[in-house]
Amino acid sequence: MEIFKIVGLGIIATILTVVLKNQRPEISLQISIVTGIIIFIFIITKLASVLEVLNMLARKIDIDLVYITTILKIVGIAYVAEFGAQVCRDAGETAIASKVEFAGKILIMVLAIPILIALFNLIVELMP
Repeated sequence: MEIFKIVGLGIIATILTVVLKNQRPEISLQISIVTGIIIFIFIITKLASVLEVLNMLARKIDIDLVYITTILKIVGIAYVAEFGAQVCRDAGETAIASKVEFAGKILIMVLAIPILIALFNLIVELMP
């Protein structure tokens, strides 16, 4: 059960950051960032099987892989933006965190436009 490893790592890192926060805040932040990266590496290996299933489903129902790829990019941007914003918040920089989230939302909107156009075209084709 990898969740126990992840939770254990998170608890240990949290204890370390709380202990070091007043004496060495820069080390505390570095521990937080490294912990986030390690957890991300744990999880990224699981995403490969999810991607494989999604690709299989897309081929089975004959959906263009461009749409699946775009959706996965959107999900990736959301996760990376959230991770970056949390790191900024951990460092006490909430204003920068807000801008990271805003940039992520804009990038998601830009990537979603081709999907929206395809959906709009499909609706227009279906209408009599």
